[in-house]
Amino acid sequence: MMRSGNPALRDSVFTSVRADAGSKVMTIQGTVNKTLILLGLAALTAGLTWNAGMKAVPYIAPAAIFGLVAAIVTIFKKDVANVTAPIYSLLEGVVLGGISAVFEKQYPGIVFQAVALTFGTLFCLLAAYKSGIIKATENFKLGVVAATGAIAIVYLVSMVMGFFGASMPMITSVGPMGIIFSLFVVTIAALNLVLDFDFIERGANANAPAYMEWYGAFGLIVTLIWLYLEILRLLSKLQRR
Repeated sequence: MMRSGNPALRDSVFTSVRADAGSKVMTIQGTVNKTLILLGLAALTAGLTWNAGMKAVPYIAPAAIFGLVAAIVTIFKKDVANVTAPIYSLLEGVVLGGISAVFEKQYPGIVFQAVALTFGTLFCLLAAYKSGIIKATENFKLGVVAATGAIAIVYLVSMVMGFFGASMPMITSVGPMGIIFSLFVVTIAALNLVLDFDFIERGANANAPAYMEWYGAFGLIVTLIWLYLEILRLLSKLQRR
C-alpha cells in the first residue's frame, strides 16, 4: 500500500496497532470531534498571540521547536496522542498567531483571506472526496507523495543554504517562477488532505484503537497548518508584486 504524504499518517500504522477485543475503536465521527478540539486549542493560543501583536514574535521560535518535539513524540508514541496532540496544537497556535500578526502588519487583510482559503479548500476537497470526484488511488498517492518529498528536499536545501547566506530565488521571489512554485506547493499541500481523509476512513474501517482518533486528527491538523502557511506565503508574494 502507498503511504500518505503526511509523515504522521502512514498506511503502515494499521499493521502496528490493533484494538483489543471489546475495547473502543476509531470512528470517523470521533476523529472529526478530536479535530475540532485541536482546532479550537490552536485558535485559542493563536488568538492570544495575535492580540499581543509584534510582542509575540520572540515566542515563535521556541513554540515551533517545542511543537516539533511534540509532533515527533506523537508520531512515535501514538497511544499518547491524546496528550501530545493537544500540546502540539497549543504550541502551533502560538506560532501561527505570531506569524499571522507579522504578515497582517505588512499586508492588512491577508490573514482573513488565508484563513478563508484554507478552510474553503478543506471543505471543497472533503466534499469532492465524499462524492467520489477525487479518489485516493495508488497512482494518486504515488504522485502526491513524490511531490511532497520533492518539496521537502527543496526546503531542506534552502535551509542549509541559508546558513551560508544564500537562498533559493524560487522560494522567495515574487516573479513568475516564485508564484508558480508557491502555487505548486499550495496545490500539493491541499491534495495531501485527500490522503489524510483516506487514511482516517481506512483507520475507522480497520477498527483501529480509539486513541488513533487523536492521531488521525493530529495528522490532519499538521496538513492544515502547512496549507495555511503556504497560502499566506503565496498571498504575500501576490501583494508584493
